Amino acid sequence: MTAVALVGVTASGKSAAALELALERGDCEIVSVDSMCVYRGMDIGTSKPGAEARAAVPHHLLDLVDPDEDFTVTRFQQQARAVLRDIEERGHHALLVGGTGLYLRAVVDDLTIPGRYPEVAAALEAELDEGHLATADLHARLATLDPVGAARMEPTNRRRVVRALEVTLGSGRAFSSFGPGLEAYPATGIPQVALALEPDEVDRRIALRFAAMVEAGLVEEVRALAVRPGGLSRTARQALGYRELLAHVEQGAPLGTCIEEAVVRTRHFARRQASWFRRDPRIAWAADPAQAKRLLARGLAPHG
Repeated sequence: MTAVALVGVTASGKSAAALELALERGDCEIVSVDSMCVYRGMDIGTSKPGAEARAAVPHHLLDLVDPDEDFTVTRFQQQARAVLRDIEERGHHALLVGGTGLYLRAVVDDLTIPGRYPEVAAALEAELDEGHLATADLHARLATLDPVGAARMEPTNRRRVVRALEVTLGSGRAFSSFGPGLEAYPATGIPQVALALEPDEVDRRIALRFAAMVEAGLVEEVRALAVRPGGLSRTARQALGYRELLAHVEQGAPLGTCIEEAVVRTRHFARRQASWFRRDPRIAWAADPAQAKRLLARGLAPHG
């Protein structure tokens, strides 16, 4: 498979850099690695590539499902595999672009992803929500069933603890038996490049971009999504900006307050993204888009 990846935090400029490279080369197709761009109708708030960009360069893994559907990393991995095969058969290169770290790892490392067990997960979440147990109690239960898996996570990390217990109880095998986990970084044939930006610059860009989204009609987009017959799925409702503006649209919260909360939440998310990518020693960091394009071109050079 001939592929390279351009990653980075939100608002870092990776989509524009990828489009420039694809236009310059003429032999690349862009594969989105964004967990929210898979939803139809969620366009402005996800900075989804517009019609002009899609007409100029083939884009994949956009608009896969309606926003009332939950979408999983397993589904993404399956569809990404099919897309990458098709691109290779056409003799083109795949340019993976996005900031959803887990989705990227699912493709780059071909992760073995455990199944979902909704009833088990719901029961565990209910125990926590009702105050019967704390996350640390569930972690202690996991440590008894899967000490290796428990050692890989913080006892206070609710999401990871619940997921590990969900798999362990639902599948009947230890969560850790599905692989070394995200802490392992094996060799891969997909070169990865990230755009590096100072946190203050990221913060500035996020504020400017969100203001531009509101100007472009983000509130109206959220309002239209909220009145859809199927509404929005639990996953779609968590999208940056959408959750906050839904509070305005559905509950009447002040728009200015919701916008401020969305900007703050996006900034916090960008910090987590940066930490995720910095942990991966295989990623080469570029100081600007020009350097990023050079590094990506170098990664593609052996393949023509």
